[in-house]
Amino acid sequence: MRGYVLRRTLLAVLQCLVVLVAVFAVGSLLPGDTADVLRGELGTPEQVTALRTQLGLDEPAWARFGHWLGNLLTGDLGNSLTTGVPVGDDIGRRIGVTLLLGVPALVLVMVAAPLLGTVSGLREGSRLDRTLNTAAVVLHAVPEFVLGLLLVASVSLAAGLLPATAVGMDTAALLAQPAVLVLPVTVLTARHLCDLARQIRAGVAAERHGPVAEHLRLLGMRERTVVLRHVLPGALGPAAQQFARCVEGLLGGAVLVEAVFGFRGLGSGFVEAVQNRDMPQVQTYALLFAGTAIVVNLAADLVAHRLAPRLEVTA
Repeated sequence: MRGYVLRRTLLAVLQCLVVLVAVFAVGSLLPGDTADVLRGELGTPEQVTALRTQLGLDEPAWARFGHWLGNLLTGDLGNSLTTGVPVGDDIGRRIGVTLLLGVPALVLVMVAAPLLGTVSGLREGSRLDRTLNTAAVVLHAVPEFVLGLLLVASVSLAAGLLPATAVGMDTAALLAQPAVLVLPVTVLTARHLCDLARQIRAGVAAERHGPVAEHLRLLGMRERTVVLRHVLPGALGPAAQQFARCVEGLLGGAVLVEAVFGFRGLGSGFVEAVQNRDMPQVQTYALLFAGTAIVVNLAADLVAHRLAPRLEVTA
């Protein structure tokens, strides 16, 4: 196990480096740069050139990336090219908003998906199973952006039950008005809850009728013991890896949800950084997102290996 953890950790570092290189390369290929964005159409070519020199954008791309990477190794994330504010300060202001959306969504997925998936799998073919499966298919088919608009139109605008937007609200304001979080958390949760619950349901149903479970019953083991000691561990092992995919999906979904509901979190910050061609910010957001996804996947693989050692966990 220790050797596996070491190999995965080294692989995680390599993956982060590849992501950073890819993001910087793609960002460098985009038309224009920060100087063009700041000066806009009113700036003269001389002003744009002077600003580009001031920001260090006249250096080769590889030199700028190496300079940023060297500062990163010392803990310096650099300053935003558009505002001059340290990138770490900007992320610090935004991360609380994203956590207020992501943490409740993750908790709901972790609690509700195993419960619904297990109940549905143990009662395979029943009316409850068919109802839950139909609801999961329908919810999964609706894109997050569309679901958000539908909820705003019906729950907020038509019924007036919940706030429709969080424009201008920081972390403290959101904590003071938690009702603002209900709709976006619902949108973030819906698709991933359906994915995980359906996988757990399939795993429970397969393990319940598998040869090992049948053999244990023939040996006289009680059904409850079979379910708790064999069926659930066998079904939750692969589900742990699917949960990691859910975390990745939540990071991507945060971009859409924050746009629909007007939250100023990490997702909207990343979009603004790309629009402004602010590469220090873009690189830091990419590192944060990629690092989170890689760490969660590593943890999920370890959990899956622990719950079901016979599973082949790919590196």
